[in-house]
Formats: sequence, structure tokens, C-alpha cells
Amino acid sequence: MEILYQSFSLIFSFDPNLYEIIFLSLKVSLSALIISTILALPISAFVAIKNFYGKKVLKLFFNSLMALPPVFVGLILYILFSKSGPLGFFEILYTPSIMIVAQIIIILPIIISISIENLEMINKEYEDFFLMFNTKLKRRILTLLWDARFSLITCILSGLGRALSEVGAIIIVGGNIIHYTRVMTTTIALETSRGNLSLAMSLGIILIFIALLLNSVAFVLKNISIKNSYE
Repeated sequence: MEILYQSFSLIFSFDPNLYEIIFLSLKVSLSALIISTILALPISAFVAIKNFYGKKVLKLFFNSLMALPPVFVGLILYILFSKSGPLGFFEILYTPSIMIVAQIIIILPIIISISIENLEMINKEYEDFFLMFNTKLKRRILTLLWDARFSLITCILSGLGRALSEVGAIIIVGGNIIHYTRVMTTTIALETSRGNLSLAMSLGIILIFIALLLNSVAFVLKNISIKNSYE
């Protein structure tokens, strides 16, 4: 009980070190989310609309990547971007930049796979309409993305939740350097091992609050989507 009291006291005292960690976590995860969304939505819409050879294999590939072990992602990026690696000249190992790259690799397949399922359902409803007016591919993609916007936001929020909870990859490539690459999940792991449970608990409470907020937004958007017949 005392640890819980200390944790809330630390949160409401607006400790600069605590909020530095929180803001860095949000910065890294939101940056990865924005880039992943920009890449994922056009790919998802294209796959949902077009029928081509190997489509099922491609969908299976993205679905399989959803289960990609984060520590393996971190290991591959470490090998690639270390000084002796082929991409070492970028010199981004142990920086927030490589942490963003790691999170993009992890959440991109999630957003793509879930988005494809939602867009395929809407595409089936609109298929006759598109054929009737001989709609071009670009216009089809824009129409699907707009009409599925509430469902897609839910998919995007799933990616954000996954990014915020990630620890395996970013602790390998980020190094958990204080005031530079230390984020909420890596700090929880470190401070728990040190016995600093109040700081670890305070960050855990913040993560739970963010998770509840994301789930609430997703729930509201899902209801809006159902009311507007986007699902």
C-alpha cells in the first residue's frame, strides 16, 4: 500500500525525470505510429481491392509478421546498424531513431493485417458500384479509406498500444540510456530489478491509464462505425 501511495505521489508531484521518460515514450511510439499509418493504409487498401496472384500468400505473410518476436527484431537491427554492420554508417544505434525503426517493423504488420480485413468487407459492398462507374484505383482507395475511417482508427490505436508496451526490441537497440533512450517499459524493467518499485509502479499506472484511454476511444469509435454502417 505504501508503494502505491509513493507511486501516486511521484505522478502528481510532476517529477521531471518521470515525465521525461513518459514524453520520450510517447514521442517514439507516436512517431512510429504516424510513419506506419502512412505506409500501411495505402498498402492495405490496394491489397483489399486488387485480385492478383499471390494475394493470399501476401496476407498470410503480414499475418505471420504480427507474431514476430520483438527481441528478434532488435537483434537483427543491432546486427545491421552496429559499427561493423552493413548499415553502421547511419550511426543511429542507441538513439531514439533506431527505436522508432524497431517499433515501425513491429506495428506495421498489425495495422496492415487488421486494416485489410476491414477494407475487404467494405470493398465487397462497393464492388458493383465501382464497376458501374468504372472507378479508377486511386478513387477506390480514397473512398474505402474515407468510409472505413472509424474502423481504421481502431486498427491504428491497436498499433499504438502495441508500440507503447514494447520492451524487447527497444532495450536492445536503444540501450536504455538515461535522459536519452530510456522509455516507460525499459525503465519499469530496470527499476524493478533495482528494487525501486515506486518509480516502476508509477510508470505502470501511467501505462494502464493510457491503455484504458485507448480502449475507451476504440470502443466509442467502434459504436460510431456500427451506427454509420461502416462495418
